[in-house]
Amino acid sequence: MKELLDDIDRWRATGARVAIARVVDIEGSGPRLPGAAMAVNEAGEVTGSVSGGCVESAVVAEALAILHGDAPARVVTFGYSDDDAFAVGLTCGGIIRLFIEPLDW
Repeated sequence: MKELLDDIDRWRATGARVAIARVVDIEGSGPRLPGAAMAVNEAGEVTGSVSGGCVESAVVAEALAILHGDAPARVVTFGYSDDDAFAVGLTCGGIIRLFIEPLDW
């Protein structure tokens, strides 16, 4: 999470809203360990990584939905057997769970 702070501080200085996505659980093989994080601002800019690129675009879409009030903070699951996860490239055979929430200043 520390590597995200410079970008989050820069976004905060401009008044941008930010969502944080964190890996909270993996089952089987996963691209990143629990604790891996990524931040997304309301313009769609990204810092950090939760999957090494496998599901980042889907996470951005989820984060933007939360920031725009279209969805609540929540746990999102991606796995090999999940059609959506396969579509975004999670082919490592495991399951990852991410908690995505708006960052309150």
